[in-house]
Amino acid sequence: MKIGILQTGLAPKELVDDFGEYPGFFERLLAGNGFTFETWSVVENHFPQSATDADGWLITGSRHGAYEDHDWIPPLEALIRDIVAADRPLIGVCFGHQIIAQALGGTVEKFTGGWAIGQQSYDFGGETMTINAWHQDQVTKAPEGAEVVASNPFCANAALLYPGKAYTVQPHPEYADDFIQGLIDTRGKGLVPEDLMQDATARMGQPLDSAKMAQQFTRFFHEGRLT
Repeated sequence: MKIGILQTGLAPKELVDDFGEYPGFFERLLAGNGFTFETWSVVENHFPQSATDADGWLITGSRHGAYEDHDWIPPLEALIRDIVAADRPLIGVCFGHQIIAQALGGTVEKFTGGWAIGQQSYDFGGETMTINAWHQDQVTKAPEGAEVVASNPFCANAALLYPGKAYTVQPHPEYADDFIQGLIDTRGKGLVPEDLMQDATARMGQPLDSAKMAQQFTRFFHEGRLT
């Protein structure tokens, strides 16, 4: 099964040598599940010709806001709607989660409650999953027809299921603690409150449920469902 990765942001230059670019994170996360991958760097205006150029699609995170005025945002939203109409399974992570919601009629805003960084716990229908996060923007209004399948007190719409169409999550299952520390060191200073960064560093080293979320992604790509 060919997965098209739509890259919507570039990793910090200081971290690329050690970690690579964002598409590689997802290739590693989903390795061993029968997928091949092709990336289009939409943030650099490189788009696929059609929603049918891949069997399934994944939209990465980004430092940009879904509501910002970038020339690649409108064609990305149009592509999202085409993918949904073509019945190709679609997954979005962080910015991907947000831009899919916005393209389908939801609302994305800079959250007045501030930032979530590092390990966060989410309620997935009674099961707690701990995943790394790095965001201030949130989906504040889910699109019509989207089901909220995960939340916590800070992020009400932490994961949305568009039955048979798309599955999107606010946290980053592709990020391990070392990359979060890299973001703290390269992008956090002067942007994220110091106490939040210190707290995130203190929480590092606890088990993450990234593999469980990778299983969710795999099942959704292959079967169009989570369970």
